[in-house]
Amino acid sequence: MAGLDDILGNEHIVEHFKKAIENNKISHAYIINGEKGMGKRTVAKAFAMTLLCEEKGTVPCMKCHSCVQALTDNNPDLITITPDKPTTLSIDHIRQTLVNDVELKPYSNSHKVYIVEDAELMNNAAQNAILKTIEEPPEYAVIILLTTNISALLQTVLSRCVKLDMQPLKKEVVKKYLMEKEKVVDYQADIAVSFAGGNLGKAIELSKSQDFAGMLDEVIQLLRYIKDMQAYEVVAAVKRASDYKFRFTDYIDLMILWFRDVLVYKASQNVNELIFKDEIQTIKEHAAKSSYNGIEQILEAMDKAKLRLKANVNFDVAIEMMFLTIRDNI
Repeated sequence: MAGLDDILGNEHIVEHFKKAIENNKISHAYIINGEKGMGKRTVAKAFAMTLLCEEKGTVPCMKCHSCVQALTDNNPDLITITPDKPTTLSIDHIRQTLVNDVELKPYSNSHKVYIVEDAELMNNAAQNAILKTIEEPPEYAVIILLTTNISALLQTVLSRCVKLDMQPLKKEVVKKYLMEKEKVVDYQADIAVSFAGGNLGKAIELSKSQDFAGMLDEVIQLLRYIKDMQAYEVVAAVKRASDYKFRFTDYIDLMILWFRDVLVYKASQNVNELIFKDEIQTIKEHAAKSSYNGIEQILEAMDKAKLRLKANVNFDVAIEMMFLTIRDNI
């Protein structure tokens, strides 16, 4: 578990929390908004631990009784609320775990902190139930709403909370973390980083996913040999691709990354800028045999395939058209 000083990136949020603690101007309600995997829970818990820490500093000491309890998820004054159903945070659940519970004073701390995960899953009734608590909270209460979709929250709730947006991390920060902390090799780290778009949680998940590794291997094998494929081989490749039809966006995005490398190498011959460095020979061949217009047509075909598949066009037809465009332009 990280303290505030251990949070990667998002310095604006860390500084906001530290100054609020230093100046004793802590809000009773916060919203932390950002994609799944960006570290909202980590930031919220680090702030909560700091508020509850017996040392009363701007970072948790990690050693006092309160911190030890929080580290093991046993601090009675740090309450994490999760959805009671797969797609719902019901009004009954919010009343039981927060609205009614908040009337009970802290067990042993000056604050009592509630972290509400997936807050966008509260319907209007649940949000209205929590609204009065946010409007007239007990002095000791701090409520932190975590959401991936801030627009799902009522304006009355938004107007009474301090809103903090998580920002993507720099690629070099994510790559360093993957290689040093997760022991991911350079090549896999580059692909996970490029695919995750600054989302550390997503990058970690991708780097460990056997399904993603299998999809990556399938894409690389296909692109190595697609230029020489006969029609029946293209059909067979389409059948293999159907294993990933429920992740077709990821499947096609891997191909887009590949042809981004082809374009970069064709323009600069700079191997250091490539993601698929281990496939440099094939990248060179594709760059040599493809025109700029041909690469543009390939990328357009990929975008069209994604649009068609989102519109529920037959998977095999959409993918075969894309494969044929790739084959005919390299």
